[in-house]
Amino acid sequence: MRSASKNFGGFFDIDARLEALAPLEDRMAQPGFWDRQDEARQVIERVRQLKSWTEPWSALLARIEELDELSELLADADDEDLASEFSSETQAIGLDLDELELRNMMRGPDTHRDALLTVHPGAGGTESQDWAEMLVRMYTRYAEKRGWKVEVLEAQAGEEAGLKSASLEIRGENAYGYLGAENGIHRLVRISPFDGQGRRHTSFASVFVYPVVDADIEIEIDESDLRIDTYRASGAGGQHVNKTDSAVRITHEPTGIVVACQQERSQHKNKAKAMKMLKAAMYKRALEEQDAERQKLEDTKSDIAWGNQIRSYVLQPYTMVKDHRTDVEVGNAGGVLDGGLDPFIEGFLRQKGGGQA
Repeated sequence: MRSASKNFGGFFDIDARLEALAPLEDRMAQPGFWDRQDEARQVIERVRQLKSWTEPWSALLARIEELDELSELLADADDEDLASEFSSETQAIGLDLDELELRNMMRGPDTHRDALLTVHPGAGGTESQDWAEMLVRMYTRYAEKRGWKVEVLEAQAGEEAGLKSASLEIRGENAYGYLGAENGIHRLVRISPFDGQGRRHTSFASVFVYPVVDADIEIEIDESDLRIDTYRASGAGGQHVNKTDSAVRITHEPTGIVVACQQERSQHKNKAKAMKMLKAAMYKRALEEQDAERQKLEDTKSDIAWGNQIRSYVLQPYTMVKDHRTDVEVGNAGGVLDGGLDPFIEGFLRQKGGGQA
């Protein structure tokens, strides 16, 4: 088993990460390390990223070595308790190795970043807007199950129900690496609760995910290219949101990118957060242009309708969720809508072999 663990270590580039970590830690120990604070922060962030690999691997290796010792004890004694412990620990180590393998497939430069996730309903009024709200809940539950933090930056309520748009900031280790798999059109088939005749309806909503850009990454934004609108916030927040024009919407006119924030009571704070969202969206756009992916994304955005969906969620006449990119299929649609997205995200990452959505 030790030889197997060493092979896995090579697969995860542990030796290379340890070699990269050592000089950085030496640098942190040098006098005057904080004299250049921006550089120091970059070094600390890089150390944090490297340790997020080396520390779990070291802990896993120690557990594998303990398992070796346990197997030697089992060879000399017929002990049911030891056998049960060996079996359960073997399974646990296997799951942890799977998690590391999945992380290893996320090769993009931004996979470690937090994520900005936006949801927009397609045509269909209340039906599609209700579906958009269901998706927001699904991603919120998924993030909470992973221990991530979710902040609603903007949510525009529909006239009757649901949401006209929503933006979430999701903070957690590799949040963008995982959630990037969700970029695309999501389709819902169900008996509509808004149809008095109980007919089956098909609804669409788009999901787009951007990496949260660090403050030290330079994205040039010309103020003259921006249209900034203020309006009264809607939704939760008490009487205050209905009395002041605190919400902010920013349109970057050359690209057509639109972001909005109404989470804060202060217009100034909402504008600052909206600018952060715009910066993230423009950064991702720049990466897409470099990778010749921009047109594909724009074509998808232009038609939130049949034929472009990446995943279908069927609630009637049977329950099933199917990802059309990977053919991963789950019968428990309710569990998926409650945040059970792991099979789909893992299937996508394994299929891409480390590519980014």
